[in-house]
Amino acid sequence: MKRSGGDSVRENQLLKIGEEVGIVRRKLLRWRAILLYLIFGLFASIITATAIGPVYIEPSEVIAIIASKLGLIAAPLPQSHVNIILEIRLPRAILAAVIGAALSLSGVIMQGLFRNPLADPYILGVSPGAALGAALSMTLLPPVIGLYTTPLAAFAGGLAATALVYGVVKFCGRLTTSSLLLAGIAISYMFSAILSAVIWALSKDAHKIILWLMGGLWGADWLRNEMIIPIVVAFAFTAFAFSKDLNALLLGEETAQSLGVNVHLIEKLLPILASMTAGAAVAFAGSIGFVGLMMPHIMRLIVGPDHRILIPSSALAGGIFLVWADTAARCLMEIPVGVITALCGVPFFIYLMRRGRM
Repeated sequence: MKRSGGDSVRENQLLKIGEEVGIVRRKLLRWRAILLYLIFGLFASIITATAIGPVYIEPSEVIAIIASKLGLIAAPLPQSHVNIILEIRLPRAILAAVIGAALSLSGVIMQGLFRNPLADPYILGVSPGAALGAALSMTLLPPVIGLYTTPLAAFAGGLAATALVYGVVKFCGRLTTSSLLLAGIAISYMFSAILSAVIWALSKDAHKIILWLMGGLWGADWLRNEMIIPIVVAFAFTAFAFSKDLNALLLGEETAQSLGVNVHLIEKLLPILASMTAGAAVAFAGSIGFVGLMMPHIMRLIVGPDHRILIPSSALAGGIFLVWADTAARCLMEIPVGVITALCGVPFFIYLMRRGRM
């Protein structure tokens, strides 16, 4: 019995649909595998990094201490080891993971918005603004709220820089990514110049300001984690909610608008949220460079440009990277972690330039 032409066309359509469904399923399985590997890598990195130090503590004992603190087990453990893990190393490792994730999240969003691989979390002047706020706090403000005067002043400085960038753009004309970029560069130079003047005028405190600018996690504690984790988690979910819109934006603003994307909302909302997240990271750890530039690049080479996987994978990879960078900084006479990230970042970008990816 002969089949009609319509039946053949219908069969071909069903085959194509089946192939497309198979491709989507394989992609989802690959994405899930990547995320599971990264989540496991992050937890393993935190446990291993917590075990490393002048007093080495076995990772199994670290897990036992954490489980005992959570009430999962009851076992006799050395009190000195418990204090080292719970009061010093574990909050620092977790803070490193959170700040690394925050910087990577901000970096991948900025690169997607500006469609520029050199865009970083500090492109809207957050870093020099936060640095100026911290410098003024260290030199002029009394410690009325203890150790958190400087982080709060730094966060306020980062927000002030971002607000000034948007004010300049609004004063000059229409809000676009190009105008934001130019205003961000100008405001960054202005705040950097003011910071240099502050350091010059208050030279007795210059060493404290410069040490803070290098980036470090020396003051890590549980309260700092409690303050920054909700900010990073909220921004991560917000950024992921706009992942499809960011994918469309990669095709150009006009194409994204034709696909129903509210380009104006994205260009206004996401840079502010990304700058706030980066500002929170800078407030508690100083200016740590290259994380927000490097980790999105690495994950883009592995998972591709789709922001549905690029956003969470970049956050997890940034957390893993900064945990190990801070561990190296702790083991090398407590040098600033920003030195380690720069030493890793510069060769990486030279490699990318030689491969023609930038």
